[in-house]
Amino acid sequence: MRNQANLGFEEKLFKAADKLRKNMDAAEYKHVVLGLIFLKYVSDAFQHRRTALEAELRAPETGFDEDAIQRTLEDRDEYAGEGVFWVPVQSRWETLQATATQPMIGQRIDDALYQLEQENPSLRAVFNRNYARPSLEDRTLTELINLFSDIDFMAGRHDDSESEQDVVGRVYEYCLKSFASLEGKRGGQFYTPPVVVRILTEMLEPFEGRVFDPCCGSGGMFVQSKKFIREHTRKQPGMFNPKGISVYGQESNETTWRLCQMNLAVHGIDGDIKWNPEGSFLRDAHPDLRADFVIANPPFNDSDWSGQLLRDDPRWRLGVPPAGNANYAWIQHFLYHLNEDGFAGFVMANGSLSSQQSGEGDIRRRMVEEDLVDCIVALPGQLFYSTGIPVCLWFLAKNKAGKGFRNRKGETLFINAGKLGYLEDRTHRMFEDEEIARITDTYHRWRGTLDGAYEDVPGFCKSATREEIAKSDFVLTPGRYCGSEAVEDDGEEFAVKFARLRETLEEQFNESTKLQEQIRQSLDFSCQ
Repeated sequence: MRNQANLGFEEKLFKAADKLRKNMDAAEYKHVVLGLIFLKYVSDAFQHRRTALEAELRAPETGFDEDAIQRTLEDRDEYAGEGVFWVPVQSRWETLQATATQPMIGQRIDDALYQLEQENPSLRAVFNRNYARPSLEDRTLTELINLFSDIDFMAGRHDDSESEQDVVGRVYEYCLKSFASLEGKRGGQFYTPPVVVRILTEMLEPFEGRVFDPCCGSGGMFVQSKKFIREHTRKQPGMFNPKGISVYGQESNETTWRLCQMNLAVHGIDGDIKWNPEGSFLRDAHPDLRADFVIANPPFNDSDWSGQLLRDDPRWRLGVPPAGNANYAWIQHFLYHLNEDGFAGFVMANGSLSSQQSGEGDIRRRMVEEDLVDCIVALPGQLFYSTGIPVCLWFLAKNKAGKGFRNRKGETLFINAGKLGYLEDRTHRMFEDEEIARITDTYHRWRGTLDGAYEDVPGFCKSATREEIAKSDFVLTPGRYCGSEAVEDDGEEFAVKFARLRETLEEQFNESTKLQEQIRQSLDFSCQ
């Protein structure tokens, strides 16, 4: 079954907004739309809380007079205690909507965002306040304000399945995805396809603990982690705590960091997300963090990561990564930030599974010898907006005999999912829910955390020993271990089948010859 997760109006909303783009490219317009969505959301959340608070205060049994009610309605603690941003009058959506048709609406939006930042320190420097620029017409902004005014971003907040009814989160995610598609390769720098994030989180099962993404983009890993917990909380009430994880991240692109901060806010996630232009290698923003989970999608084959400046870095315990490719720098950075029982799941280019140049093969060999590689999943191509090439998922474990898991010492699971999925459109591939479950359930059975015995399936999965991997020169390509799919025996003897197929082929050759002769005769006739 395909995931029908959209609310029904996201596509219509995005297309309507995109029609207003005119001469502005998607990378610039993205911040216009997402900034206004965020402003509408915080205003709706504020009004939602204010209405509920006023109803409580006006209940007959409270005995509050009008002055007390008004003072309480203006008490910021009444909002902060519910996780709601304080929105000053000039930043409220109703104020902007009332003046949307007046000149200089762009300046009023910039002022509204500025006041919102001043009243909420956690939002400082988050917004791209540039709505008053000449290239952005007042008429476009007016139409966007009118468009978003028809949506109640707090719809469903009284429903127990909040994550499935969180309108603003769903709209925000749809817009992120759509802008990534429009931007193509550049869009992939801030956006990881949800299907890939979902596989990573459902494989790792980050129920509680510290989750770290040192190249967090727009924060998709954190959002999916919280969704995962909420979904399991809904299925098994009382078993899991939606607030049981704390998130930490780092991003070197300032505009992408802003997207991440807004994305986390609309999903109700508090996180310690750092920005600095030097990046995770040159300036690790969380040097002392030892996480329970690292979930990441680092830049593919990054050749400009300043590796020549970091030859003696303590993170390279398994070997110095080549200065011209950051793949094994990222892998060792992830390992460095795991605690003694931690897990890492991340995306890598397929070349990382077999490369031998510049010491990469030696680093991979040491990883296998130290029993750090838990699972490798090969994925098909066309999953990403930034590249059409197939990629792979790595899963590392610091302790394969950890509490709650089967002792997997000396074993690595290989899953070949390269033939799964369907084309969502001409260029992008998606997975069925059942296909995702097939991948994740295979891993969980192998780890011993799901009922049912694990079995190797030719062409799909194989549990290989350290010795088998050593015989393959420590290459980790799943196809090398999974082999080919078993061919169903139809009961026909080979000699009989071969003769039958040979006769069919001869008939097809004869038919082809006749057709060629007919075509020649037709051409000769037409030339006469």
